Amino acid sequence: MTPPPPSTAPATLPVAVVSERLPWRHTFISLRVPNFRIFAVGHFVAVVAIWMQRIAQDWLVLQLSGSVTAVGITVALQFLPALVLGPWGGMVADRFAKRRILILCQSVAALLAAALAVLALSGAIEVWHVYAIAFVLGLVTVLDQPARQVFVHELVGPQYLRNAISVNSTTFQLGGLIGPALAGALLTAVGAGWAFAGNAAACCSTVAMLLLLRKDELYVSTPAPKRKGMLREGLRYALNKPTIYWPWLMAGFIAVFAMSLPVVLAAFADRVYGIGAGGYGMLNALVALGALAGAVASTRRRRLRLRSVILGAGMYGLMLCLSAFAPSVVWFGAAMVLSGFWCLMFLTASNQLVQISSNMGIRGRVMSLYIMVLIGGQAIGGPMIGSIAEHLDPHAALLVAGGVPALAAATVAVVLARKGELQLRVDFRDRRRLLRVVQRAA
Repeated sequence: MTPPPPSTAPATLPVAVVSERLPWRHTFISLRVPNFRIFAVGHFVAVVAIWMQRIAQDWLVLQLSGSVTAVGITVALQFLPALVLGPWGGMVADRFAKRRILILCQSVAALLAAALAVLALSGAIEVWHVYAIAFVLGLVTVLDQPARQVFVHELVGPQYLRNAISVNSTTFQLGGLIGPALAGALLTAVGAGWAFAGNAAACCSTVAMLLLLRKDELYVSTPAPKRKGMLREGLRYALNKPTIYWPWLMAGFIAVFAMSLPVVLAAFADRVYGIGAGGYGMLNALVALGALAGAVASTRRRRLRLRSVILGAGMYGLMLCLSAFAPSVVWFGAAMVLSGFWCLMFLTASNQLVQISSNMGIRGRVMSLYIMVLIGGQAIGGPMIGSIAEHLDPHAALLVAGGVPALAAATVAVVLARKGELQLRVDFRDRRRLLRVVQRAA
């Protein structure tokens, strides 16, 4: 595959969107690209392992400290660097080779996971060790995430970008389905140390996969030259595009309130249902099961529209609110599946819309702002939701986690409807589109 010649289009022209629905055989069409297949395999292994580490880390902190708030602090420390340094990471992604950045980041992540494994297996681990390593891993994420988001385009080019983003989400959620289950089994059988060791090995395998990529088949973009005001340029660009600004705003509400769901699930597993480490892994796996279904459904999405982002955010919040009233662990688990589905529908729609709405020369900075909000918001939300779960009630924490994003989505929907003179119409003649958003008649 030979990369296309450089485009002569204006610098701010977004990538074209194909609105036709793909046939089922093309659901994962981006995997036809050899480089993306190699990357997807490495990404899947890494995702399974990082979920193992995440679940083992949270449960280990809960057991060492006896505090749900401490689990929230761990989340905050891991995501705080993205909140502070996120735009800088995007600038680096725009200026340097993404593949080299990823190799460096995964190498450092392997060392950090190995350090956790040694401490846990030796029995010398303390809560402050986990805090310190989580913070350093957050620094790695500052560089890794913007580079990883933009690197997808270099693997598949503009033609398969939307599909590749959905495939990446599917891979992430399939790993999220397997990883927590494996973590629960390992925690019960041999302890957290082996989960950390598995992640260290997986990071090494990711580096190997990146080295195997065919460099001559990458759609490498020209690095942005260093100049003053690069960060301001990215911020101004994002704020002036509704298809970037509104997903960015909704991502903020979701990140602060609803993305710390594992913290709440730890409280439910330990204090509400008493199902232990295995049950905690199971609840996270159920969320991932729903998210996997959402990721596959997102590959079938015909049109990419702002209303899809708002609907996904609102439904995710509503599902979390309903789960707070679940009468048993069975119903709670079912609500987690639905929550995972709508969470992924929001995340994929938002990610796709932001990427496609920004040109390659500035995409790293735009995505870093999006990631700063999505990941950095969890640095605020983790301790807050954890504190509510510990000092008030886990059910109250879940109501706050879902209620605020649902209310925000409803408010944004009203604002956008007024701006676009839209209205909701019920059409009983068309069962497939019973509810439709249409232009208000003059």
